[in-house]
Amino acid sequence: MNKRQKPSKKMKGATVAAVFCFVAAIAIVGTYTFNDYRRTQQKEQLARTEEKDDTEDKGKDEPAEEANNLVISSREKLEEKEEPEETPAPDTAEETPEGGAGTDTGAQSTAGSSRSVHFNEDSKLLWPVNGTVLMSYSMDKTVYFQTLDQYKYNPAVVISGAEGDQVICGTTGIVKSIDVSAQTGTTVNVDIGNGYELFYGQLKEVPVKVGDYVEAKSVLGYVSQPTKYYSVEGCNVYFEMRKDGEPVNPVEYLEE
Repeated sequence: MNKRQKPSKKMKGATVAAVFCFVAAIAIVGTYTFNDYRRTQQKEQLARTEEKDDTEDKGKDEPAEEANNLVISSREKLEEKEEPEETPAPDTAEETPEGGAGTDTGAQSTAGSSRSVHFNEDSKLLWPVNGTVLMSYSMDKTVYFQTLDQYKYNPAVVISGAEGDQVICGTTGIVKSIDVSAQTGTTVNVDIGNGYELFYGQLKEVPVKVGDYVEAKSVLGYVSQPTKYYSVEGCNVYFEMRKDGEPVNPVEYLEE
């Protein structure tokens, strides 16, 4: 009977040992798995902590960077505002024309030319054409116009001339305008300075243009056929002078 029990005890001991080993193996595996899980959790927590810190640092840096950019932009705008604008120096060089009498006081220039022109009450004019006076200047009383057969005021001197004769400028000046009117035909207006202007009418083949600087004896054009307002008087030069827009007698300034 005892012989039969001995093998049974051995088997029980082996079974217990096997169970113990199995439990120990499970415990070891569980411990290793738990430790590995803890390490994994710690790494993930550490990574989240570092990411959070980076985000907070970036959030702090962005306002500082925006502030720096704002300061730099404000400084640049302030420097641009404080930078003085370049102002071109006025052109004071004026060339004194030849042939004109008078002083530099009150000298004026017309746009398109850097040359100055000046004329005063003591200056003299050249006759625009060789001819006789057909109609005198008269603004205090009327004079007879043959073509119109009526008496009218005459703000100019009408001088006879042959068709094709040269019409010259009486003094230095700048061509202010060239117009065509029914009464005086092609008419050249010359600014001679200090408010004085000369008007040469009944011209053709005008070689000058607006803005040209002309000297005394410069050809302004040629005597043309008269307009219908002077058909009886014949070919002529309509010569008018104004001071500040008002007619004056050019004969008082013409050389004798």
